Amino acid sequence: MADELRVMWDFADLSGTEARFRARLAEPVADAERAEVLTQLARVEGLRGDTAAGQQLLAEAEALAAPDSAGRVRVFLERGRLLRSAGAPEEALPLFVAAFVLASHLGEAFLAADAAHMAALVDNVEEWTARGVEIASASDDPQARYWVGPLLNNLGWAHYEAGRFEEALEAFRVALAAREETSDEVHEVEIARYAVAKTLRALGRPAEAAELMGHAIAVSPPDGWFHEELAEDYAAMGWHAEAAEQATKALELLDAHQPPDRVERLHELASAAPPAPPPLPA
Repeated sequence: MADELRVMWDFADLSGTEARFRARLAEPVADAERAEVLTQLARVEGLRGDTAAGQQLLAEAEALAAPDSAGRVRVFLERGRLLRSAGAPEEALPLFVAAFVLASHLGEAFLAADAAHMAALVDNVEEWTARGVEIASASDDPQARYWVGPLLNNLGWAHYEAGRFEEALEAFRVALAAREETSDEVHEVEIARYAVAKTLRALGRPAEAAELMGHAIAVSPPDGWFHEELAEDYAAMGWHAEAAEQATKALELLDAHQPPDRVERLHELASAAPPAPPPLPA
C-alpha cells in the first residue's frame, strides 16, 4: 500500500490529509488495510504535536496488524517518529531498525528506505544513508526510488555542517539528479538545487551558485531562501546593488519567525548598495 497511502498525503494540509484517511476508514476495509491507515492518522497527530493521540492510534493499529506485515512496519516507523519528535532519539532508533529489517524481509522497498532515512537522522548518517540508497536505487518502484533524494540530501547537510564541503557537494548533486528524475514538484527540485548552490558558494564558487539560483528563482514559486542565497552569491562576487535587491526581496518573502542574526544579515546586505552617483551637471 506504499504508493496508495503516499499519494493521499499533503504535508501542507494536515486537515485535508486527515479527512482523506478518515474517509478511507469509513469504507469497508480489511483489518490489514485499516491498521496501515491508522498509522498514517497517528503521523498526522505527531506532526500536530499531539503525541498521546498518536500513540493511541498506533495501539489500535498494532492490535489489527499481523506481526509479519507492512502494517507492523508502519507501526514501528510511526512510533519511532513520535519518540524522535518528543526528544527521545535513542528510544526511536531501535524502532527504525526494526522497521528497516522487517520491511526488507517483506520486500517493501519504499518502507525500508523510509526507515533507513529516519535511522540516519538519529544514528550513523553515512551507514544508514548507504543502506537506504542501496535499497531505493535497486527498486523498480518510482516511489521507492524517490527516497534517494531525501537520503542524500540529509547526508549532504551533515557533511556541510561538518565543513566537508566537497563531500556535501557530491551528495547534493546526486540528490538533485534523483529529484529531477522522481519528482514532479518544481519547488522540491529547486530546493535540491539551492543546496548545491549554497555549497558551491562555501567552496568559493559564487558565480556558479548564482547561475543555479537564478534558474531556481525563474521556475519556482517565490521563496525567500532562494533570494537570500542569490543575495549572498552576488555579495561574494562584489555585485552590491544586485545583492541589495535580492536581500530586499528575501525580507519581503520570509516570515517573521526568522533567527535575529539571519534578519540582521539580510538588512546588512539590503543596505550595502553603493550610493547613487551624483546627478550630471545641467
